[in-house]
Amino acid sequence: MAHRRSKLLLFFCFASCYLIAIAAKSYYDILQVPKGASDDQIKRAYRKLALKYHPDKNQGNEEANKRFAEINNAYEILSDSEKRGIYDRYGEDGLKQHAASGGRGGGGMNIQDIFSSFFGGGGNEEEERVVKGDDVIVDLDSTLEDLYMGGTLKVWRVKNVIKPAPGKRRCNCRNEVYHKQIGPGMFQQMTEQVCEQCPNVKYEREGDFITVDIEKGMQDGQEVLFYEEGEPIIDGEPGDLKFRIRTAPHDRFRREGNDLHATVDITLVQALVGFEKTIKHLDEHLVDISSKVITKPKQVRKFKGEGMPLHFSNKKGDLYVTFEVLFPTSLTEDQKTKIKEILG
Repeated sequence: MAHRRSKLLLFFCFASCYLIAIAAKSYYDILQVPKGASDDQIKRAYRKLALKYHPDKNQGNEEANKRFAEINNAYEILSDSEKRGIYDRYGEDGLKQHAASGGRGGGGMNIQDIFSSFFGGGGNEEEERVVKGDDVIVDLDSTLEDLYMGGTLKVWRVKNVIKPAPGKRRCNCRNEVYHKQIGPGMFQQMTEQVCEQCPNVKYEREGDFITVDIEKGMQDGQEVLFYEEGEPIIDGEPGDLKFRIRTAPHDRFRREGNDLHATVDITLVQALVGFEKTIKHLDEHLVDISSKVITKPKQVRKFKGEGMPLHFSNKKGDLYVTFEVLFPTSLTEDQKTKIKEILG
């Protein structure tokens, strides 16, 4: 009975680990690769991301340093077949239990060791040049709300996929040099193309959803990159898929760089005697734009720190509010007389 209870406890423990892993951002998401990615895909994705977020290129940038640590942690797990298998089944807590029970690699590798294995310490050999498919660039309209707070977009993507096909094809072709005797003691150097026979393949169109992370403060023209999700090419690597951010029009705010602009209507009376008013921001917090002095038509006021967040920073731009004064369309004779008495 006790043995059965311990087995049930172990099952629920692993089940909870699995559910937690689903809820959290996965190591595959961090490296921007699909769950079924090959070892080479994972290695190439890590190399590109580690270079992008390396502390030497992002000095003083805490967010980039955090991303760099996440990338190295994800690569440490996904580059190890045993750890990856446990992670795929039971998530991060499964890895912790595996390490606690004496599994190898409990302490984890040093971040610098991982990075150095790619970029330092005698790594002078050149990478083999591989043919690459075309990159695909998609303009992606993002709401100001997502660019202000961060968010995600699900995008339906249809692309070519390489599938097996009947028959054989020539592949891995290369030029081989040989010498042909053309006379006594005379040889001529010749070049001949030699190919192998490989299983045939074909292109088919397939679609799936891609989740695009919109980071706070991203600017128009910045790209979200998905490695090897572009056009495939036979006997080569697929190109990359790039979503180019474009700010969608907003009904209340207009963005200029890191600043926001808004227009607010006030009555003539409010313009003359002052007013109490707030505007709702992109995250729905209220900004007090009240005034106790005369406000001129088209007057612009700056509200410091109420603009867009800067990408990978805790700072924010400013909010500029332009006041439009609404004049009455007509006045009675009595109203005209009273205005003259007051202002005349």
